Amino acid sequence: MPAPRTRSLTRAPLTYASPTRTSRRSLWALLGVTTVALVTGCGSTATVEAAPHAADPDCAEVMLGLPEEIAEFELRETTSQATAAYGEPSAVVVRCGAEPPGPSTEHCVTAEGVDWLAIEREEDWQLISYGREPAIEVTLDIERVASSTAMVALASAAENIEQTRECTSEG
Repeated sequence: MPAPRTRSLTRAPLTYASPTRTSRRSLWALLGVTTVALVTGCGSTATVEAAPHAADPDCAEVMLGLPEEIAEFELRETTSQATAAYGEPSAVVVRCGAEPPGPSTEHCVTAEGVDWLAIEREEDWQLISYGREPAIEVTLDIERVASSTAMVALASAAENIEQTRECTSEG
C-alpha cells in the first residue's frame, strides 16, 4: 500500500511591496475625502419645505441677514431655498416667502421694530411677521428657545422686507 501523501504546512515567505506613488496618492486622496466628509458632516442637513413665495428677491436679503446662531443654536444647512434651521434637532426653523397674514385676532408682539403674530400650537410655537410681504414664518421649540429671543435675533433680517402695516389692538 502506498504511503499517504502529506501536505507541507510551510508557505512561501510573504514579501512587503512598498506602495507605489499612485497608490500613495490614492491613499492621500481617500484620506482627504474622508476628512472633508467628517468636517462637513458634523451637522446634518435639515429638511425644510420652502414657503410658497421663497423665490421673492426680498427673501434673499432676509437670508443674508440671518444671525449665525440663535440662543446658542448654530445655523445649519437646509434643503430648500429661503429656509434656515438652528440646532440639531432644529430648535428654530425659518421660512421666508410665507403668505402674509391678514387682520388677525392672534396675539401680536413688536420686537425691535418688527411686528410678529405669536401663535401657540400643540407641539410648538409659530411666529409670523406681520405687515411685511412676503412674510417670514418661524417655528420654535419653545422649551429650548424663548419666542422673545427668536424675535429679537431675527429682527434685523426681517427689516429687509418693507413694513406696510402695523399691529393694532383690532388685529
